[in-house]
This record gives sequence, C-alpha cells and structure tokens, in this order.
Amino acid sequence: MAGGTGSRLWPVSTPEMPKQFIDILGTGRTLIQMTVDRFLPVCGMGNFWVVTSARYVEHVRSQLPGIPQDHILAEPEPRNTAPCIAYACRKIVMRHPGANVVVTPADALVTETGKFAAVIRKALDFTASSSSIVTIGIVPDRPETGYGYICASERRQGEVCKVDSFKEKPDRQTAGYYLEAGNYFWNAGIFVWNINTIDAQLRKYAPGIMEVMDRLAPSFYTASEDEQLALHFRECEKISIDYAVMEKSGDIYVIPEDLGWSDLGSWSSVKSHLRQDADGNAVVGDRVVLSGCRDCMVHAAGSVAVDGLDGYIVAEKDGRTLVCRLSEEQEIRGFADRLG
Repeated sequence: MAGGTGSRLWPVSTPEMPKQFIDILGTGRTLIQMTVDRFLPVCGMGNFWVVTSARYVEHVRSQLPGIPQDHILAEPEPRNTAPCIAYACRKIVMRHPGANVVVTPADALVTETGKFAAVIRKALDFTASSSSIVTIGIVPDRPETGYGYICASERRQGEVCKVDSFKEKPDRQTAGYYLEAGNYFWNAGIFVWNINTIDAQLRKYAPGIMEVMDRLAPSFYTASEDEQLALHFRECEKISIDYAVMEKSGDIYVIPEDLGWSDLGSWSSVKSHLRQDADGNAVVGDRVVLSGCRDCMVHAAGSVAVDGLDGYIVAEKDGRTLVCRLSEEQEIRGFADRLG
C-alpha cells in the first residue's frame, strides 16, 4: 500500500513526492524500495503488487522497474485501506485462486530483516492451511501513545498467538500498563491471509465495499478498468481494514516479534534511526554545517548552516524550509496544509 502523503515529514515529504518514494534515512534506497528488499527472500518481483494513487504510478514504475506493469494499481481517489485491499485482492484472485497474500504499508522501516522474513514465512505457512488472518505485532520497547495495540491471549515471541482484541492509541498511563502487561504489541498494519479468507471476511463485515467490487470486477484487466474505477471506486465506504474487518472478526492471530520496526511517522522517529554525533545531532545531507547545536535533526537537499540551536528540526527541500522545535513537531502537518 503506497498511497499516503506523509505530511508529518514536510517539507521533505510532500503530496507531490511523499515519504514512501524518498530516501528519508540517507541510505541510497527509498522506503518503498527498502520494503521490497526485505520481502525478496520470501518471493520474487513478479509476486509484488502495489496499490497507490494515480498520481504516483510513475514514481512506482521508476523506483521498482521489476514489478509487472499490470501489478501497479492506481486508485482514482483515497478511500482508506479496506477498499484498497479489496481492490487488490479481487484482482489477485482472478489470476491466482488460492493465493496467500501479505499486505504491508510501503513507508515503514524494519531493521531486523532476517527475523522479518522468518516471521512472514511462518505467517504464510499458517494461513495456507487455515481460514485465519495473521497480523504482525511489534514487541514494544516504550509506552508509546502514537500506535494502536494488539492484545494477545499470551506472549510467545516469534510464535502464532490468538488475538483477544485491538486497542486504539492509548494515553500514557494506559500505554505504560500495556508495556508492563507484556501481551500487548504495536499494530504495524501488516496482515497475512489466504485470498479466499479475506474475500469471505470482507463479504461478511464490509458487504457494501464488496458489492462495489462485484460491479467493478468485469472491467478488471480490460481497457475500461480505469474508466469504471473513476466512476465507482468513490462509492466504497472510506474505512480502514482495522475497523472494517480486524476489530470484528473472531479468527485473528498475531506473531509478536522485535523487528526494529518504525512507521517513521515523525521527525523524532527519523532522528532515532540515524547515527548521531556526540551532541545528539542527526544529519541527512551532504552540505550541512552545524555549530554549537545539540539534539537537532537536520535534513537538507541543499546547503544549510545551523548555529546554536538546541532541540530543533531543520528540514529543507525545493525551496521549502522548516525550522521547528522537536517538542512542537505535532504542528508540522498544519504548516504543510497552510504552505503546501
């Protein structure tokens, strides 16, 4: 899934070029390329499908040239993850009945890639012989209030465990309880299922979306597909797969694991995954000079000199510049909306 706009990392991530298509960590690989890289031990390029906005299709083609062209699906407008998944899975089942499918965001980071591949294989083995859904739970290392949680019936790291419930983003006290309890895991938005399982679950819990897909399906793989999508995709309820299926189904399992995962949803999280100097500064950019700075995050495409700042974000790209306290980064989305 590669349709997000990543506005919290403005001005480096913009609606024209959002974070999944950016080398946000200065590794030489964009986030969508890194996502594909960590799945390559599990499957070949011919098995990848990307669902994205129509305006990002060329970004996908240029950054992932090995993916078959008809595996790049263009949503005419964003309708959240349930319609996105329903569309992709309907197309997949028409060519690959009985397929096992992994759904993942394109803009997250996983540093423990070997463990990740092992977990995905285990999940695929489980769903190949059952009608259950498996999600990947991230073992928390702090009382994080910015993620949803998965409550498991037990804690067996690296093993398949029954899910008791999904929890919304908690306040700090509740997040502390989750951390201490030990059977609550961050919801990374990675799901594994057999194609027939998700079809049945969507028909049961999101019949309106599937009714739209049933009407659209005769146009799939034909010259009229884009036209029909433009006319009818908007009729899908705008809802996440979590609300549409996960929180309603009683047949969900989780594999909890420490995978070095982050959604890179803020400049603070980007900073935490970069090498820092003796003063706690993290820099991405070849032409950045710091003097007397502490605990700063600087990401610049051009030449930037920063002097005497403590605890700031400085980000620059294509004539847009952000200077903001790290403690106030929740305001960045508002800046992006006002300045574009």
